[in-house]
Amino acid sequence: MSNSGLIEIPARRGKAVRLGKGRQLKLINTHGTQVVDTWAFNADNLHEFMSMEHTRPHIGRIYPKVGDILYTNNRRPILTFMEDTSPGVHDTIIAACDRYRYKFLNYEGYHDNCTDNLFAGMAELGLTPSEVPQPLNMWMNIPVAEDGSIQFLASVAKPGDYVILRAEMDTIMAFSACPQDILSINNCKPVECHFQII
Repeated sequence: MSNSGLIEIPARRGKAVRLGKGRQLKLINTHGTQVVDTWAFNADNLHEFMSMEHTRPHIGRIYPKVGDILYTNNRRPILTFMEDTSPGVHDTIIAACDRYRYKFLNYEGYHDNCTDNLFAGMAELGLTPSEVPQPLNMWMNIPVAEDGSIQFLASVAKPGDYVILRAEMDTIMAFSACPQDILSINNCKPVECHFQII
């Protein structure tokens, strides 16, 4: 696939785009190791959105893989995972970071965060999300041990790894190039990523 039509998700920032039913979006981990919080909303009703809580029972896993359908809070298909060139390590259990998370991590003052990035990205389209759903944290490495404990580890995505998602309804896609630089999930160095509609 060519790189024409690439749209940047700036480091530490958010971006949103309209994706018509049946269209596909290629999300690229341009430099590798960058987590991208990913949301999808029904373009006709922002109160309906991709829900990790509703998707996990349908796919029977906490890590989505190629062929999986991702469901909304109304249990309707919204996206299908079409391709994944990365090791397939993604997260469906961790909430988007917010200003309160950074206070918890003892950061003083304002810190860029995925929650604010969601609102900023959608504001560029003249939209306001109805709430902040649990995102699909693309390329986030949160292994769950047998005893139920979790770890926050560096992403294993390589430069140029990508996923392709197909919209199953008219959708608003939103992304945040996660600004986390305290924990190791982005190797403490948030960078930009890119996407294109194909």
